[in-house]
Amino acid sequence: MKTEKKLDVVIKPSQKKGFMYHLKNSWQLYVLLFIPLALALVFKYLPLAGLSIAFMDYKPFLGFSGSQFVGLDIFKNVFTNKDFYSALKNTLLLNILDLCVGFPAPVILAIFLNEIHCKWFKKTTQTVMYLPHFLSWVIIAGLAQQLFYPSTGYINILITKMGGTAIPFLTEKYHWLASYVLIGVWQSMGWGTIIYLAAITGIDAELYEAATVDGAGRWRKIWSITLPCLRSTIIVMLIMSLGRIMGSSLERPLALTNTNVTDISSVIAIYVYREGLQNMNYSLATAVGLFQSLVGVVLVFIADRIAKLMGESGIV
Repeated sequence: MKTEKKLDVVIKPSQKKGFMYHLKNSWQLYVLLFIPLALALVFKYLPLAGLSIAFMDYKPFLGFSGSQFVGLDIFKNVFTNKDFYSALKNTLLLNILDLCVGFPAPVILAIFLNEIHCKWFKKTTQTVMYLPHFLSWVIIAGLAQQLFYPSTGYINILITKMGGTAIPFLTEKYHWLASYVLIGVWQSMGWGTIIYLAAITGIDAELYEAATVDGAGRWRKIWSITLPCLRSTIIVMLIMSLGRIMGSSLERPLALTNTNVTDISSVIAIYVYREGLQNMNYSLATAVGLFQSLVGVVLVFIADRIAKLMGESGIV
């Protein structure tokens, strides 16, 4: 009998490839990655050095080294300023209304779009709903004035011609508040559906087929399959939204405000703009911005902790 010899094949472990190897083979990807990293470094991290302005009586011609360090005196001035509390109240009011009205809107729209089976109508609707996101608030404010102003707005002209009374959509504070929130929902709702539509497409189709076999209707499928599968995505987006509840963009309230509603439209962003740029009180404006950021971070951690207690993974 022939004796079979077993050959022991020794497999040498491959040498660990270093950074230079990957850089040489995929340098194009690293170049593309360098651009957003550089932008983040220049516009997000380097300005953090300017936070020291909040703790000194900053004078531009003296610079960081020449300005006097005053500790927490700037924050004391902030928290004893009645204009700051008015801006804080307006910011919280507008952002909470945005959260209550605007946050569910993309979820509902995404579910409705998913239920549309006519492909061309679905794509056309998505495109039309996305477009407002790419309009600046200056253009949106101009459109709002053309439509909603009491004497010259097309909607009020139509109402008066039909025998009704003109509605002060933009000149009375409670009407302005409703118009502000609804215009914001219209502007952001379509763009917000992208994430939810992507999450819906990841749901296993067999779940819907099994529900159909069991006799479930369309609403039952939405309630028992779509919404539970969207739960984790909704919670993550809610946590991120809660982190922005103390913040506010400058463009939106500044473009939509007017002298009749300044008592409700003056938010923290406008307060910082006026104090920092118009009054050249850079230290106070920086202190307010730092306060906003710290409160936003705390809210994110609290919301993340609550999400984890509910059994979700959270974001931190």
